[in-house]
Amino acid sequence: MQFSENWLRSLVDTDLDSQSLSHALTMAGLEVEEMQSVAAPFSHVVVAKILSAEKHPDADRLQILKVDVGQAEPLQIVCGAANARVGLIAPCALVGAELPGISIKQAKVRGVESFGMMCSSKELGLSAEASGLLELESHAVIGQNIREHLDLDDHVFTLKLTPNRSDCLSITGIARDVAAITGGKTNFQEIKPAAIELQASKQVLVAAQKACPHYCGRLISGVNASSPTPAWMVKRLERSGLRSISAVVDVTNYVLLALGQPLHAFDAAKLSGDIAVRFANTGESLSLLNDQTIELKTDDLVIADASGPVALAGIMGGKPTSVDDATTDLFLESAFFIPAVIAGKARRIGLSTDSSYRFERGVDFGNTRNAIEYATTLILQICGGKAGVITEVAGEIPARHAVKLRMTRLVSVLGIAFEQEKVAQLLTQLGFAYTESSNVFNVTPPSYRFDIAIEEDLIEEIARLHGYDHIPATPPVATLRMLASPEKELHLNQFRDTLVSKGYQEVVTYSFVDESWERDLLGNPTPIKLKNPIASNLSVMRTSLWGGLLDTLIYNLNRKQDRVFIFEIGAVYRQHELSYSEATRVSGLAYGSALPEQWAAKDAEIDFFDVKAHIETLLGSGAVFEKAEHTALHPGQSAKILLNDKVVGWLGKLHPKWQQHYDLPKSAYLFEIEAAEIVNRDLPGYQEVSKLLPVRRDIAVVIDENIAAGHVLSCINQANIPLVSEVALFDLYQGKGVAENKKSLALSVLMHDTQKTLTDSDADATMANLLQLLQNEFRAELRN
Repeated sequence: MQFSENWLRSLVDTDLDSQSLSHALTMAGLEVEEMQSVAAPFSHVVVAKILSAEKHPDADRLQILKVDVGQAEPLQIVCGAANARVGLIAPCALVGAELPGISIKQAKVRGVESFGMMCSSKELGLSAEASGLLELESHAVIGQNIREHLDLDDHVFTLKLTPNRSDCLSITGIARDVAAITGGKTNFQEIKPAAIELQASKQVLVAAQKACPHYCGRLISGVNASSPTPAWMVKRLERSGLRSISAVVDVTNYVLLALGQPLHAFDAAKLSGDIAVRFANTGESLSLLNDQTIELKTDDLVIADASGPVALAGIMGGKPTSVDDATTDLFLESAFFIPAVIAGKARRIGLSTDSSYRFERGVDFGNTRNAIEYATTLILQICGGKAGVITEVAGEIPARHAVKLRMTRLVSVLGIAFEQEKVAQLLTQLGFAYTESSNVFNVTPPSYRFDIAIEEDLIEEIARLHGYDHIPATPPVATLRMLASPEKELHLNQFRDTLVSKGYQEVVTYSFVDESWERDLLGNPTPIKLKNPIASNLSVMRTSLWGGLLDTLIYNLNRKQDRVFIFEIGAVYRQHELSYSEATRVSGLAYGSALPEQWAAKDAEIDFFDVKAHIETLLGSGAVFEKAEHTALHPGQSAKILLNDKVVGWLGKLHPKWQQHYDLPKSAYLFEIEAAEIVNRDLPGYQEVSKLLPVRRDIAVVIDENIAAGHVLSCINQANIPLVSEVALFDLYQGKGVAENKKSLALSVLMHDTQKTLTDSDADATMANLLQLLQNEFRAELRN
């Protein structure tokens, strides 16, 4: 929101200077993003009138002027401006004036004395370029200081408003807030109804009552649309960031800035029949004022006549019914539209207008009629004409429910012992209606404050009016204790440290991914789609981190990085029948050589077992790998990762078709593990260390070739056979002497007893138990 400081000061009394006012607004939550002077500093420049103009005897482009500057005698000034002429009123810099970059002195110009300089807007620092002298109005007072005449001792404030403060998107709203902050008095002009001189009107049918609870419209006939906009209005518009277009449009823009109520003026002669406020029908289109033609959707609210839509409600009017210099009859519209109906519609068609910006955040529904009356008065004053009766359609406007403010809660949140009278005074300054009983205020917010809905909103209002810088910085007093940190729970940073120690680098990728990754790479035909994606290739939520890792790999390969070890710990998202879920995963990718290039080791490519070893370091000895297939992985080099007999992740080589798809010269290996399944670990328990030597026995058994050796070892460990402390596989054999479809596993078995030295009979009995277990579970046979 941009506005003129002088315009603001005309509406509210305050003794604060510009800097103090800027600070007060910022500390009250209306952040002043920028404050600029309207004009650069200069002095001794006055309003002057050219009395005579004679050609310079020695220069074709110069004139010798006699200029009235409000002194006893006219001044002689040599001037080269093309528009200098008798009767022209323009700024004149007197001798001794200091202009931006120029000091004015008495001088001779081609032999003729010159006692000043006639000025253009460029020389006054008001514009970057100028084609001639700055021409002033005929009623300008000769000799008046030009800074006073042009109101140049002014500042332009730019506020960076938060979305909830739509009430401050008008100079009236800002003045209200300044009055509340400083305790000053507002000087708002009373808006009186325009005199009705025309009985003609248009009927208005509001079919979408819930979307448009209040609509006002009136005919104004006999206007002169080509009338010039008054200089005071142009000045305020320009200092608010709007350019002057035409008198009628300027009036609607001025009321928008003054009251925060968007208006629209139609050329009544171009309207067919009566007005309807409805949602668009299928197949309807509209040509907007910016020459853009849009196809309307059924949720677009439109203003229509008998021929179809003539305006996109709350956003922009239509070109065919727009006002031009030939317009003589107007239909003026002022309405309140529900914010949810307007929100997002302008952005959908690539627009952002002052009207939509306000309607999306909420417009004062109590000011709808006042706005049209004010605009009517200004149009009649500037363009003439006769005003008709207002056609008003009022439905159910948003209810303003009372909000409770408890003194105990206020003191508890802010930590300040407020007196009840002080709170009442601040609420009065805000213009809030309230009742008080038993230290509880029941506050009814005004129609322009959409942001007051809960008790905390009122506490915020009290705090900002009291002044955040007046709230004492009191150190908190509390009993501090260490939060529980169970040893069984591992922090994700421990996994980060482990992977970094193995040469991996952490990356962070988007949670939004390309739909083709989910559908093709991960075999997910129904990913979670975003309603408003930031890019077409970021349109769904990810169910795996692999897509982002592969994208990062390609990015690095394109930049000549031929060894890439990366990991990410991030969220993935799942869609269920009636809900969504989020989970954290630890995922990694290894590509290129197993070790960085060096003289002490041969260059060897990373393989499945290298990455498997990294995962075993991450998860510990309890990790089990079971052959399985995944759509993204090589069918012969992929496995499920199990922990405590539960699948916790995947490991494998990228499928050859995806390697070809991504044009990867070498194989990439991927893994992904559910973080929630690995953060809890069993604590190691103490076991007595035997002082006696272990007994080792070797055993070779024959089993079916499709039984995994890991499964056999896991079964032995889970059986907890007495005296057996360790079992390891040291040989696997298939061939001569072993039946077809069979294989031989050679196991080393270590046996301990902490109390005595084992005898052969003890070892034999233990081995017999072990063999019996293998026979029962795997139909194993002792190999001869």
